[in-house]
Amino acid sequence: MAETVSWRPKAGEIPTSPGVYRFRDSSQRVLYVGKAKNLRARLSNYFQPLRSLHERTRRMVLSAASVEWTVVSNEFEALQLEFTWIKEFDPPFNVQFKDDKSYPYLAITLQDAVPRVLVTRNRKLAGARYFGPYTKVWAIRETVDQLLKPFPMRSCTDATYARAEQTGRPCLLGDIGKCAAPCVGRISKEDHKAIALDFASFMAGNDSRFVGELTKKMRAASAELDFESAARYRDQLAAMETALSKNAVMLADDVDTDFFGIAHDELAAAVQQFIVRGGRIRGVRSWVVDMELDLELGELVETVVHNAYEDDLVPPREIVVPVLPEDSAELERWLAGVRGKKVSLKTAQRGEKATLALTVATNAKNALVLYKTRRSGDFVARSQALADLQEALGMPDAPLRMECYDASHLGGTNIVASMVVFEDGLPRKDQYRRFSIPDSTDDTESIYQTLMRRLAHLDADDARDADAAASQLETADLGADAADDSAVAPPRRRFAYRPNLLIVDGGQPQVAAAKRALDDSGVTGIALCGIAKRLEELWLPDSDYPVILPRNSDALFMIQRIRDEAHRFAITYQRQRRSKDITSSLAEIPGLGPTRVRELLRHFGSVTRLRAAEVEAIAEVRGIGPTLAAQIHRRLRE
Repeated sequence: MAETVSWRPKAGEIPTSPGVYRFRDSSQRVLYVGKAKNLRARLSNYFQPLRSLHERTRRMVLSAASVEWTVVSNEFEALQLEFTWIKEFDPPFNVQFKDDKSYPYLAITLQDAVPRVLVTRNRKLAGARYFGPYTKVWAIRETVDQLLKPFPMRSCTDATYARAEQTGRPCLLGDIGKCAAPCVGRISKEDHKAIALDFASFMAGNDSRFVGELTKKMRAASAELDFESAARYRDQLAAMETALSKNAVMLADDVDTDFFGIAHDELAAAVQQFIVRGGRIRGVRSWVVDMELDLELGELVETVVHNAYEDDLVPPREIVVPVLPEDSAELERWLAGVRGKKVSLKTAQRGEKATLALTVATNAKNALVLYKTRRSGDFVARSQALADLQEALGMPDAPLRMECYDASHLGGTNIVASMVVFEDGLPRKDQYRRFSIPDSTDDTESIYQTLMRRLAHLDADDARDADAAASQLETADLGADAADDSAVAPPRRRFAYRPNLLIVDGGQPQVAAAKRALDDSGVTGIALCGIAKRLEELWLPDSDYPVILPRNSDALFMIQRIRDEAHRFAITYQRQRRSKDITSSLAEIPGLGPTRVRELLRHFGSVTRLRAAEVEAIAEVRGIGPTLAAQIHRRLRE
């Protein structure tokens, strides 16, 4: 492999100033746009020896035919220009956003003479004030329906309003008290606009003021024996509280913050945005990011924040992110330009904001799992993935049954391995298997032992299939009566079917170990590959170069999912073994029965903490005295 590409510019030609660079292919299409504080230092990273580059970066550099740059005066201008060009050129190697949702907003047309409240997905209504976005239309409609009791403003269409003006008869909402009916003169347009402004103020987070005012009015009316008015205020107050109760998480009333949570792996990232106004969650937005090149979390945060506020969504005065990007000061300047006021970008360290940030992060993790599960579960996507795998691995047939193996241990102890099965691209958890390995030198030896044990059952399974098939033919020859009386073929034991493809978690060493197991077992006709986690590349036996699947292909998602499932299954079994080991060891101590063992594990929460505990800490456990604590401490150190 060549050291680097032939079209590399000379280092002396590249300025050391801040700027934006663009990689282009032979047809002048922009492949990637990036920014740098020092163009020479940044671009030199792309022109290192090709073998030392990350696989995806190497693919981008090899796809390009030239690089060009534009010098700017400072980092802030570089940030702005990068955002502009990414939006203009849509480069394939930059972060790609997938958000096929059109989120609903609550809008109040304050510029109109008679303002209207409506739920819409149109963000371009002139003079309207927007609240949201929200994830569910029905939820915001229910909120509006509740709030029309204390804020009876117009929610009808222009045609309905015009017809009511002509006929002098209000619509049903006017008759039931959910509209002040300015169309028929029950209230002036000025007073109606005041109601609309109060509605907007309530939605903006000033709800405590309105709740307090209504409470005072209700009590005053009750004191004056005006029970009809008091009942009306009571109903309005109940409607407000019902609307507020839809926001389960409550922060201080002055909190106007957007919280971002990001969960990512080598291929994709899921983003959650919680919109908090007036201390309450007013909206939730989520989307998925496909990553072509490897990005640090800080770089991903920068791109996510820009994407969130590029479509006229006004940022709040504070934004909480998982980590701060390197150029957070420039990003704050850009956000301030969008908002027209200062915006603070920060991370949540403690308190209620940190708690909510953790909730947002948890939602992002769940969203990523759901995205990958749905993508893998789609029939068309699964079929395409299996076909792509067949072509990429040079298999004669599609891998309808895949088995993936992973080994796990803790410091060379409690060595275990897992086997997970995917049939037709879906997991078959009833056919998962786990292996306990008594002794092994390393992961490659563990893989070899595991596959030798699994492959030993192939001949028995195949012979059982042949016997069952012969029995069915004989039964068919005897006729229907004999078929009714014949015994059903015995169910399969241990392993169900012969796999089309074996996958091991690892690179060339693990694949070589698996190939040795196939050869020693005399098994042929089964394809083999390994997946290296860092670069998500597939290794075939006796191959010096990996198979690179397209970054966002369904095939790579399926391979990644089966590898992650094997890893999860192995880790779970390994932890169970560790727990049993400590339980068995403790049970041998005189005076320490199952109840006290459970109490020890419950008190410390984990085996690791129990092993690290001193005698005094162990003696604090209920039912454990100093003498017994010393015995436990000594046994755990042996």
